[in-house]
Amino acid sequence: MKFTGLNCRRLQDIAKKLKIHALKIMVPFYVYGMKSPLPTFTTHEEVMFFDTDIGGVVHNIAYLRMIETCRTKLATEKLGLDLKSMADTGLYPVVVRTEIDYRASATLGHKLTIHGKLESVEKVKFWCSFEIYAEGIEKCLITCRQALAMVQMPKARPQRLPAEWREKWAE
Repeated sequence: MKFTGLNCRRLQDIAKKLKIHALKIMVPFYVYGMKSPLPTFTTHEEVMFFDTDIGGVVHNIAYLRMIETCRTKLATEKLGLDLKSMADTGLYPVVVRTEIDYRASATLGHKLTIHGKLESVEKVKFWCSFEIYAEGIEKCLITCRQALAMVQMPKARPQRLPAEWREKWAE
């Protein structure tokens, strides 16, 4: 029986069928089957003139720049990638897909918080998700998901993700 992705309700159902207490299933499952928590990183930006249009509203491309800063910090500080090593080896994480929803606008002078996290790891690509909030605005301004692949340059050949990533974070 595969135990990955089980929720509490499913564990209770299994325990009932086996006629044992659910805790007897949950404790060994969490000790044995638990992966490392998915890494997160938070950055902060202040909206500057160059981020805005004539009306003082942040350009859509400025949000992508802020997301890239957060994603790069996530990769270098939490996923173990190193900018100098990337330049030396020619192996880079390359964005292959971006999904972004603009829910509300930030304006000149807003202080933004960008939350990024590794969402999933596959054989050749990984997904990161991002949320952007502005100080003084309760709702999330931007949600974004990006798929990335490790690509060997200059031939632009996709490479498998590091084995330790799959061991630590793959489902």
